[in-house]
Amino acid sequence: MSAATDDAPPIPGPDRKPRKPKLALPPGSCDCHAHVFGPMARFPYSTPRSYTPPDSPLAEYLAMHDTLGVQRGVLVQPSVYGTDNDAMMEALHAHPDRLRGVAVVEPTISEAELKALHAGGVRGVRVNVLFKGGVPISAARPLAERIAPYGWHVQFLIDVSNHPRLDEELADFPTPVVIDHMGHCDVAKTVTDPGFAALLRLLDGGRCWVKLSGPYRITARKAVPFDDVTQVARTLVARRPDRMVWGTDWPHPSIKTEMPNDGDLVDMLADWVPDAATRQRILVDNPAALYDFPPLKN
Repeated sequence: MSAATDDAPPIPGPDRKPRKPKLALPPGSCDCHAHVFGPMARFPYSTPRSYTPPDSPLAEYLAMHDTLGVQRGVLVQPSVYGTDNDAMMEALHAHPDRLRGVAVVEPTISEAELKALHAGGVRGVRVNVLFKGGVPISAARPLAERIAPYGWHVQFLIDVSNHPRLDEELADFPTPVVIDHMGHCDVAKTVTDPGFAALLRLLDGGRCWVKLSGPYRITARKAVPFDDVTQVARTLVARRPDRMVWGTDWPHPSIKTEMPNDGDLVDMLADWVPDAATRQRILVDNPAALYDFPPLKN
């Protein structure tokens, strides 16, 4: 459905001329959070939704990776498609060794459908409570029980400041959990926020992962380098470097800052994670384990 037939506002697309970053990424680096949109004529958007993106196809996403030096990617089902995962699954089927997926599904999904998603490269489900079209957080536990036998995780798009007892809420969760965008907590609040402190405690348990992504979603700055996010990222990395992954969040849907160039986002990693060995873990080793990628080919 197009923007002309509903009130979901159009949003800008990404900077379509990514620059080569100064930071050289290690072989096997993985972008653990991105989306593909369109073509709208084949994959219409759901209603209701919070925004209407322009087409941002798989070929453009992979070309951006080639410029950045990224060899693997994880596509996350965006809210504008609801539980229709067809656009993402077509992309996964085209590159089974290079891509993995995180789907959005109903709790009533059949076992046959789960098996098909797994065979197609899905390794988790997303619970989104911030945008229209997502699955409510109340659905998380029943979903987790359904997907646990597949070795999947549940990915949460939440603002952790709304969950001051997050570590207690998820202490006995049936699957590992992944938290989007560094907890989506306003950077001005993270130092003292009880929800961010609860996220750190949850990390201590070893069954929580955090995505170092979306700095423009929590910053007070208007443009790169979003340097006020550096301390947040460093705090998370220092707590559990073995439970961090990184993502571009391409094509950067529904942001309030200036549109970043993806080369600049890569270069922020040099400040967030100054140690090369730790970057290797976050970019290569951790995502290989979390998303069940095959061994790298020599």
